[in-house]
Amino acid sequence: MGMTMTQKILAAHCGKQSVNAGEIIMADVDLALGNDITTPVAINEFEKAGCTKVFDKNKVTFVLDHFTPNKDIKSAEQSKQIRDFARQMGVVNFFDVGEMGIEHALLPEKGLVVSGDLVIGADSHTCTYGALGAFSTGVGSTDLAAAMATGKVWLKVPAAIRFNLTGQLAPHVYGKDLALHIIGLIGVDGALYKSMEFSGEGVSTISISDRLCIANMAIEAGAKNGIFPVDQQTLDFVKEHGSRQPVVCQADPDAEYERVIEIDLSQVVQTVAFPHLPENARTFTDMPEIKIDQVVIGSCTNGRLEDLQIAAEIMKGKKVAKDVRVIIIPATQKIYLEAMEMGLIRTFIEAGCVVSTPTCGPCLGGHMGILAKGERCVATTNRNFVGRMGHTQSEVYLASPAVAAASALAGKIAPAV
Repeated sequence: MGMTMTQKILAAHCGKQSVNAGEIIMADVDLALGNDITTPVAINEFEKAGCTKVFDKNKVTFVLDHFTPNKDIKSAEQSKQIRDFARQMGVVNFFDVGEMGIEHALLPEKGLVVSGDLVIGADSHTCTYGALGAFSTGVGSTDLAAAMATGKVWLKVPAAIRFNLTGQLAPHVYGKDLALHIIGLIGVDGALYKSMEFSGEGVSTISISDRLCIANMAIEAGAKNGIFPVDQQTLDFVKEHGSRQPVVCQADPDAEYERVIEIDLSQVVQTVAFPHLPENARTFTDMPEIKIDQVVIGSCTNGRLEDLQIAAEIMKGKKVAKDVRVIIIPATQKIYLEAMEMGLIRTFIEAGCVVSTPTCGPCLGGHMGILAKGERCVATTNRNFVGRMGHTQSEVYLASPAVAAASALAGKIAPAV
C-alpha cells in the first residue's frame, strides 16, 4: 500500500522506508518552535532534566508574539526568561519586539520552513506550514523541551482524509471561507488526529496566502496537520524567501485515505462561523441581522499582506460605522512596512481604524482588543470559543478579511460585494 504526503515525510524523518497509520515513531525535527507563553514551561522542563545545550542553535526558534510588547509584569518576566535562555544557548532565530511578527506568518517569511520539513511547535496553529508541503504540528511544552535537547519527537502516524478540490473560488470568496465551509461540513472533531491532505486541479487556483490560512485552520477540525501538494507556486515562494532547498514529497497513487471529500470551489460562498465553535458555519442566505461592536483583522490566520489589501480595497474612501472599533494587525514588521508603503495604513486610519504592532493579542483574549460582557466582534482569527476574546458573555464571529471589512463599514455582519 502506498503512502500519503504526510506519511512520506514522517518516514523520511525516522529513517524508515515506509510507515503506517497508527504506528508510533521517533522522528528528527527540522525546527522546534516556542512562543512567549509556551516556551517558559519548556525551559523549566529542559533545565529540570539537567540539559545544558540545545541540539542545534539554528533549529530552535523562539518568537515573542502573544503578549508582546509586554502587557503586564508576568508577561515581562516570561519574556525576560526566554531572552536570557536564548542568549545563553546562542539561539540564532530569536525574534523579539522590533524583529518579531506573529510566529506562523514570520517563519515562512524568513524562509525557516521549506517543503518536506518536519516542524513542531508549542502552539496548536503550527499546522500552518503544511501550506508549503511540510509536516507541521502543535505539541505540548514538555515535547518542545525534549525536542530542544534531542532534536527528536515521538509521534503517532496519522491516517488521512483527502480533500479533492475542483473549480475556482468566486469573486470575494477566499481561503477563510473555504476553511470555515470545510469545518462546517465535517465538524470540529471531523478530522480528529487525521492528516487533512488537499489535492486536485483546484489547488493551483489557491494563493499561498490562502493555503497558509486553510492549513492554519486544520486544527479547528481536530486534525493533526493539514498539507498541500508542492507546485510551482510553492517552489517560487520558498525560493523567494530563503536559500534552503525544498524536498518534494508526493502522495502515492494508491495511498490509503479514510475518506475522500469532493469540493467544487465554485460552490463555496462567503461564510461566517457563529459563536461558539468554528463548525457553526452560516452563509448570507440565512443570516440574521447582527450588530457588532468590534472588528479585528489580523492574526496568524489572516494578517498577511494579501489580507490587508483585500480589507483596504473595501474600506478605501469610506468610514467605519459609528460605535464600531476596528483593529488592524499586520502579521509581521515586513508586512506592516509593505502595507505602509502601499498606502494601506493611510486607508485604514482615514477610515477610522487603529493599526497595531504585530501581536496575537486580541485573538486569545490577551490584550489589544478585549471584549466586555455582551459585546460582539467579527474577527479574521481562528477560534470563537466561549470567552476566547474576553468576557465569557461576549461573542466572536469568524470571517474572511473581506467580510470583516464590509461588516466594519455596515456596523453589522455584512457580505463583501
